[in-house]
Amino acid sequence: MKSVYAKLYMYLLYIFLYLPILVLIVFSFNASKSRANWTGFTFDWYIRLFNNEDILRSLVNTVIIAVAASVLATVLGTVAALGIHSMKKTPRSLIMGATYIPVINPEIIMGISLMLLFKFFVDYFGFKFGFVSLILAHISFDVPYVIYNVLPKLRTMNPNLVEAACDLGCNQRMAFFKVVIPEIMPGIFSGFLMALTYSVDDFVVSYFTSGVGVQTLSITIESMTRLKISPEINALSAIIFVVISAILITKNIIENRRLRHERNLVRLAMSKEASG
Repeated sequence: MKSVYAKLYMYLLYIFLYLPILVLIVFSFNASKSRANWTGFTFDWYIRLFNNEDILRSLVNTVIIAVAASVLATVLGTVAALGIHSMKKTPRSLIMGATYIPVINPEIIMGISLMLLFKFFVDYFGFKFGFVSLILAHISFDVPYVIYNVLPKLRTMNPNLVEAACDLGCNQRMAFFKVVIPEIMPGIFSGFLMALTYSVDDFVVSYFTSGVGVQTLSITIESMTRLKISPEINALSAIIFVVISAILITKNIIENRRLRHERNLVRLAMSKEASG
């Protein structure tokens, strides 16, 4: 009976999470603006979406900011994870505690604090709110997620691999790029995807650090919903959901193939040892 209740709970949870998204996608093809009555199938809202200059401009801004912030955060987070991994227990615990603060800290506090920080640079150094302030703000909350994805891969990596590579002729630099990076690459890629997702999704921090000239997609959608929710938002949300789902599915397929290949290599090595 416990397994039945567990499965029922799981199904109800998935229905609760994904049914609103399914309804949103279905009504993005509704001919009417109504969100309650189905009046016919149409692609008009998708056509209008791609003719809406404000949304397209905000989408381009969001992609540029998210990609730039995610790449920089991935580099910084990976380097930070390598440094944290090499620390002793006490300082490592202190650094990990400090790293966890941006994760649990309310976004409104981070948004206001970053706004005040940038305002200081505006007043004294001529700094301007815009792409740079948004990218720096996104990096600040993306880096911890990269660190927490890379560190587990470093902990599970065999420390003797680097020594073995050096014994086979690699120097420290070659061993790092040919052994360490490939071993932790799944964590790096996962951290990059999480950083990209949080950057695209962020509203609060972006709202306080965007200034006047640059708007991200979340800010544009929020300003549109103040008047009346257009089905164009449904179409846009459907596209974003499909793209993100495709990326995650592709990542899982690649990861499963890699793990299957590693298992096959281990079985092959074991069979050779047994036959020898």
